[in-house]
Amino acid sequence: MTIPLKSYRDVPVEPLAGKVVIDTNNYYPQRDGHIAELDDESTTTSELLQAHLPTSHVVKVFNNIWFGALAALARPAGAADRTALAIAGDDADAKAQVTAFLDTIGYDAVDAGPLSEGWRYQRDTAAYVSLYLGPGGVEDMRSATAEQVRTALAAAVRYRDLPS
Repeated sequence: MTIPLKSYRDVPVEPLAGKVVIDTNNYYPQRDGHIAELDDESTTTSELLQAHLPTSHVVKVFNNIWFGALAALARPAGAADRTALAIAGDDADAKAQVTAFLDTIGYDAVDAGPLSEGWRYQRDTAAYVSLYLGPGGVEDMRSATAEQVRTALAAAVRYRDLPS
């Protein structure tokens, strides 16, 4: 699902019943309007989507990498410079399916845990876009190993804990 987060309630429920739904959403209040439960960090974007799609299996991935880097950074399995992407989900089988999909398109997966941990790679965290883009921006794309992704996830700080 790749739509502005503010439109998540428009996603049809019944056609996605029993299916794995890959969630690429990020919350931008200036675009999406303020969503109280995201502002107070009592839930995550993917948990909102999962609540809206109760019979689906939501897995968060692709939200923290610039779309242009996806083709540029894909590598075969075992490559020393293979890029890893964080995933989060509440269903182990759904996460296994997404991990297998990532492998087929040239990426390793790092399991960040349940959907409630998806905040660790949302905007303004160490595991968001800049992990894959160097100081030169899109001209300076770089792979991020599984260990680098794990380190960035561990370094994540909640918005409420950021210095003012």
